[in-house]
Amino acid sequence: MPHPTLVIWDAALTRYDFGEGHPMNPLRLALTARLAEGLGVLGHVDVEAPRLPDGSDEFLLSVHSRAYVDAVMAASANPADADTSFGLGTEDDPAFVGMHDVSALIAAGTLRAVQAVHTGEYEHAVNFTGGLHHAMPVAASGFCIYNDAAIGIQWLLDQGVERVAYVDIDVHHGDGVEKTFWNDPRVLTISIHESGTVLFPGTGFARDCGGPEAEGMAVNVSLPPGTGDAEWLRALHAVVHPVVTAFAPQVLVTQHGCDSHYSDPLAHMVLTVDAQKMAHQSLHELAHDVCDGRWVALGGGGYELVDVVPRSWTHLTAIAADHPIPLETPTPDEWRRHVEAITGRTAPTKMGDGVAENDDVWFQSWASGMHPESQVDQAVMATREAVFPHHGLDVWFD
Repeated sequence: MPHPTLVIWDAALTRYDFGEGHPMNPLRLALTARLAEGLGVLGHVDVEAPRLPDGSDEFLLSVHSRAYVDAVMAASANPADADTSFGLGTEDDPAFVGMHDVSALIAAGTLRAVQAVHTGEYEHAVNFTGGLHHAMPVAASGFCIYNDAAIGIQWLLDQGVERVAYVDIDVHHGDGVEKTFWNDPRVLTISIHESGTVLFPGTGFARDCGGPEAEGMAVNVSLPPGTGDAEWLRALHAVVHPVVTAFAPQVLVTQHGCDSHYSDPLAHMVLTVDAQKMAHQSLHELAHDVCDGRWVALGGGGYELVDVVPRSWTHLTAIAADHPIPLETPTPDEWRRHVEAITGRTAPTKMGDGVAENDDVWFQSWASGMHPESQVDQAVMATREAVFPHHGLDVWFD
């Protein structure tokens, strides 16, 4: 029997730092690890620091071009040499000393997580520092330098895995992973996100469903601004679960960006940590339903550094460890004192936002039928119409 859960973590990963004032503040990672430790979550898992495979960064070339990796290395050594034609040295992706090294280390962490699950060493693996889903094969994008999720998936394919499902619940479209596998029928990419008509990267619409050799393998649920808990959970279950089940992957890789929260400064959704926890749990259960529990869970976006990211990803880690934390659980006194000492802010006192009842956020399943007046249901139906026939699924009914 495999050990239950591997967690990739080391304080060195907080060196992924674009500088003061940038939304991608590595404090969110340190506070997550500290909260998970304070609640005893890390005592239920094996924690491992990432290392470059064979001491080399050559593994990056499975997804990224040599020219791009060389450009990152040059910018990493001297940020003044950043080449904007590769997306480096921009407002979103400013160059910093050591950028290549820590970005490669994050990607190596996800590679290790994928390898551990594939070989049966662990049932689940979590790298909440990963999920950098916007990075393209030849360019940085959206705070992402190397696309660790795509690198991990490509490694699985190189081992002969025939079907990998990638589910992305970040508020932003998972465009880099989708682009990498756009025409590969072995990879199902699903992204549930705020509409690209109002949010970066401006892509990911229902009609975007894969290349000529992989029609229906890219699945996009493009939701309107202001979508809340019940509607979002309804959309997730109405699309993700039936398509993944029909695809029958051998491994499930998920990205858990928590920037869909109502307090996130970069988006316009109104979810709570309560609903995010339900989504983490639901994807965990899906992994057991479809691929014998082989599950790799990654972090992603999330820019409310104190109130959201640490709680959401601690819930994710606890769920992967099979020791879920009730939403009414108080946050540790020591953690709150630490937050106030380093940020001057008052930290949340409980692990939930107070919306759920008995740890459950109510939502109406798609089995109740479509609500034509609902913009969310219209978006869900557009996706179902675009991709369900490719998977032999009924557009109208579960």
